[in-house]
Amino acid sequence: MKRVAMAAFGLLFATTAFAAELLPELGTGGVLERPKGKPRGSIILMGGGNGYLGITADGEITSLRGNSLIRSRRAFANAGFATLALDAGTSPSTAIAAMRKIAKPVIVVGTSRAATRMHRALDADALVITSGMLDHFQSNVGSPDAMPPLLVVHHRNDGCRVTLPSLVEPFKAWGGAKVRVTWLSGGRDEGDPCQARGHHGFTGIEGQMIGAITGFARGVRARQ
Repeated sequence: MKRVAMAAFGLLFATTAFAAELLPELGTGGVLERPKGKPRGSIILMGGGNGYLGITADGEITSLRGNSLIRSRRAFANAGFATLALDAGTSPSTAIAAMRKIAKPVIVVGTSRAATRMHRALDADALVITSGMLDHFQSNVGSPDAMPPLLVVHHRNDGCRVTLPSLVEPFKAWGGAKVRVTWLSGGRDEGDPCQARGHHGFTGIEGQMIGAITGFARGVRARQ
């Protein structure tokens, strides 16, 4: 079983030459990477921290490159999704509309502090919050009736004081049937507990994080 899991992990991160692409609607506000063949949907990634990626005119990301989602972005394209790394200075709604032209459904994935900005992405077909500041998202949204289906991916041993595992179940109770939760465990825990090198950033178990997100994304239906 372990060998099978490692083989799947290797395939997910298989070397693929992705060309960074800037969309006219977004300029340097996002970097798009397309999968081989027809995409099965679109995934928009919102990094943690201040969310600014420092995207250059030729599509290079110069900031937050170690963030759990940003460093894993090509794995989402490998899984068959058109993948947009979104800068915090860009409207999520504008990005969602742009990605709908490329492939539906559109799933917005945010990690850590990005959850404080994800109330601006409620027009997506689904949301995913990883290691997120769930209380801030809840406060900004107000009623779960306003949001699409949402997946929470959280590490059982996340030590960050603002994303403690104990915050997940109250959030699930608030969101009811609209919220699903996937718990992960294992990996490495290094440095600041609120940064990307530890359990907060799923270090060493990135494949499990990506598998949870893409598995959920495959079941999402585009809004009519």
